[in-house]
Amino acid sequence: MTTTFPRFTALDVFRGMTICLMIIVNTPGNYATTYAPLLHADWHGFTPTDLVFPSFLFAIGNAMSFVMKKWASWTQSQVLWKIFKRSFIIFILGFLMYWYPFVKVDTMNNISSFPFGETRILGVLQRIALCYLAASIMIWYLKPKMTLIISGIILFGYWILLYVFGDAGQELTLTGNATIKLDSWLMGESHMYHGEGIAFDPEGWLSTLPAIVNITGGYFAGIWIQKKGSTYEAITKLLLVGLALTFIGYLWNMSFPINKKLWTSSFVIFTIGLDCILIAVLMYIIQFYKRKKWTSFFEIVGKNPLFIYMFSEILLITMYTIHMADGTTLFSWIYNHFFVYAGAYFGSFLYALAFMLFCWSIGWWMDKKKIYIRV
Repeated sequence: MTTTFPRFTALDVFRGMTICLMIIVNTPGNYATTYAPLLHADWHGFTPTDLVFPSFLFAIGNAMSFVMKKWASWTQSQVLWKIFKRSFIIFILGFLMYWYPFVKVDTMNNISSFPFGETRILGVLQRIALCYLAASIMIWYLKPKMTLIISGIILFGYWILLYVFGDAGQELTLTGNATIKLDSWLMGESHMYHGEGIAFDPEGWLSTLPAIVNITGGYFAGIWIQKKGSTYEAITKLLLVGLALTFIGYLWNMSFPINKKLWTSSFVIFTIGLDCILIAVLMYIIQFYKRKKWTSFFEIVGKNPLFIYMFSEILLITMYTIHMADGTTLFSWIYNHFFVYAGAYFGSFLYALAFMLFCWSIGWWMDKKKIYIRV
C-alpha cells in the first residue's frame, strides 16, 4: 500500500540502520570467525551488536509518538482494536517464522514432522508484539508522568524479582536466574530457545518486562522532538539526556550488570541513552550539517523494516534447511565455495554484507513500486 503520512527522515534512517545491522549480525558466513563487535556479549557486558534489538524497540516507541496523533480522532474501541490486532499479528508472524518450514530436514534432505510441541513460542517479533501491546495501552491511557513512574517501577521491580526468585548467589547466572525458572514453568523446555546449550530464552516472559521501557523511552524522545522540532535546543538536550542515561546505566552496571540476554534494567537505561545520542547525531547530520545523500540507502529499509527483517529471517532459515550433496547447508556451501577465499574473518563479514545487500535490494524494489507494508 502507499503511505500518505509525512515521514521523519532521521527515524527512517535510524530504523534502517538498525535492520541492516540486525541482518549483518545474524548472517555471518562462519560464527567461529566473526569480528568481535558483531557478536553478542557472552553474558555480562556489552558489544555494539547488543544495541541492535533495543534500538528497534526504541524506534517503535519513537514512531508511536507520531502515530498516536491520528488515534486522537478515533473511538476507544478503534484504538484498542488497532493495538490488539497489530500485537496479535506480529506475535503470530514471529511464531510461524520460527516454526517455518513446518517440517524437519536432515543432511540427506529427508523430511520428518516438526510438531507444535517442539516449536519455540517466544522470540524477537514476539517480544516486539508484547512490548508494543503493553507500552501502547500504558501510554494511551495514562498521563506522561504516570507512564514515567510505572516505567521506573518496572525497572526497579525487575531488579528485585531477579534477586528474590533466582537461586541464592546465582541470581544472575545462566542456570540460576528467575527468567529461566518462569519460562520453564510456563512453557516447558521444548518450547524454549536452546542456543545457549540449555533451554534458556533470551526473549522470555519475565525479561520482556524491562524491554517495555525501551519503547516508552523512544516514545518520550519522539514527543520531545515533535515539541521542539529539529532545533539546536532539541538536539542538544536530547544529546545531554542520552549522555546522562548512559552514565547512569554504567553506574547501575556496578551493582546490576548490563546483560542483554537477561535484559537487565541497567541494560535498558544504557541502551536508551545510546539511542538518544544516536538520534541526536542523525538529526544534526541530516538537518544542520546537510549531509543527506547517504540517507536514502537506510530510508529504503526504514520504510519497510518489519517486512525486510522477516524476509531476511525466512531466507536464512530456507538456506539452512536445504542441504547440498556434501551434507552442508546451502548457506554454508555458498560461503565455503566463494566468500572463504576473502579470508576467514573478512570473508565471513563479506558474506553477511552481501546477504544484507540482497535483502536491501528487495526493499529498493518495493520503494520504487511504492509498496509499504504495514501491520
